[in-house]
Amino acid sequence: MKVKELPLDDRPREKLMLRGVQSLSDAELIAILLRTGTKGKSVIQLSQELLYKYENLNALTGQTLDALKKFPGIGKDKSCSLLAAFEISRRIDSQKKWHSNKKITSPEDVANIFIPLLRDEVKEKFYVVCLNSANRIIKFELISVGNLNSSVVHPREVFKVAIENNSANIILLHNHPSGNLEPSQEDIAITKKMVDSGKILNIEVFDHLIISGNNFASIIGKISN
Repeated sequence: MKVKELPLDDRPREKLMLRGVQSLSDAELIAILLRTGTKGKSVIQLSQELLYKYENLNALTGQTLDALKKFPGIGKDKSCSLLAAFEISRRIDSQKKWHSNKKITSPEDVANIFIPLLRDEVKEKFYVVCLNSANRIIKFELISVGNLNSSVVHPREVFKVAIENNSANIILLHNHPSGNLEPSQEDIAITKKMVDSGKILNIEVFDHLIISGNNFASIIGKISN
């Protein structure tokens, strides 16, 4: 039976709208992502078979595009839809760590939280991470987006966010899509300018990190040596 032949309130999308997302089975949730079935299978049957092959949602989310494309009836478009949805979920899960009340005690703490968010970016992005007096994250905000290894940022933009969030100290954070972890002269100059501005405003710059792939480097450590 095709989905459109089911009673209206038993169709995955309508069921979600009428009863809420919690009322759907795993297969029904996947069916909404896949949108259509095949000539011989409804979209719900296709979703059930997909989950049966990989045993559960967790195993399914770990599959590659090529692996999903090999499943009969999935193909490129449906595989892309699945991977996009799973990646959104992964990023949301990573972002929840910002509010996990974890105390920041080292550059490694910062890197562990933010590497999953920045390692695959193709443009350089500059963020400010605001900490309270207990060195716990209270805000994470994008300040600037640039081209490859070129993101212009000014102290007034950074400290506006810090002041609005009553930050005791901040962490500066940006990525190098090129893969080069070495800070540029501009990176060092910006860091020194931020440190000096922070002293005037009594907001300490806890660190300035470059993230590239799964690695990171501290600029504060370089300018203080």
